[in-house]
Amino acid sequence: MRLLCLPYSGGSAMFYARWRRLLPSWIDVRPVEWPGRGARMDEPLATDPHVLAAKLAGELGGQLDGPYALFGHSLGAVIAFELAHGLLDRGAAAPAVLFASGAEAPAVRDGSRWREPLSDDALKQELRHLQGTPDEALSNAELMRSALPVLRADFLMCGAYVYRPRRPLPCPVHVFAGAGDETGREALETWRRETSASFTLDVLPGRHFFIHTQQAELIERIGAALALRSGRSIDLHRS
Repeated sequence: MRLLCLPYSGGSAMFYARWRRLLPSWIDVRPVEWPGRGARMDEPLATDPHVLAAKLAGELGGQLDGPYALFGHSLGAVIAFELAHGLLDRGAAAPAVLFASGAEAPAVRDGSRWREPLSDDALKQELRHLQGTPDEALSNAELMRSALPVLRADFLMCGAYVYRPRRPLPCPVHVFAGAGDETGREALETWRRETSASFTLDVLPGRHFFIHTQQAELIERIGAALALRSGRSIDLHRS
């Protein structure tokens, strides 16, 4: 089972590399890097989520020769949703599960506040509000010089996203959320409309970046969900 993992705003998909040590060996964790970061640093940053999802679908479509699942956190959840549709449109099999983490349903997203580029100060304020970046990182001028352009592009993607109603995905949708995040229950439950299969909502302790603070619990639940779809044991010890 391949688990294709998409990053959150301002982040790199290589964050997920550590999951390889924490999930069973039959789950092949594949970080999906976006242009302009990590190994794709030399490529232009994406600012249109639909163009990005189409590009990723074109890159990944020919590589999916077995079962796979998609995981995305925050903006990554929206890109994962669009990627799932893009892969289906190209004739690929449906994912075993779409894991959408830390994001309201695409149908109720409102990114109007991010349609124009944010200043450096405004971006830092957003980071402070989300409580996912240490103060020492925010005060590191060199680090911010490289991080803020990526974050600015990602916020522009949030602002440029337009929901397009389509036939529900034929795969289960499993949503994760932080109990202290600002996203309301109704906006999370609305993901239910995007699947003709099963829907699951798991609310974990923590705020928006529960993906860090509740990593062990999150990974356990991902492993259990994939085991259920694969007919395997839910024991998370690597084997």
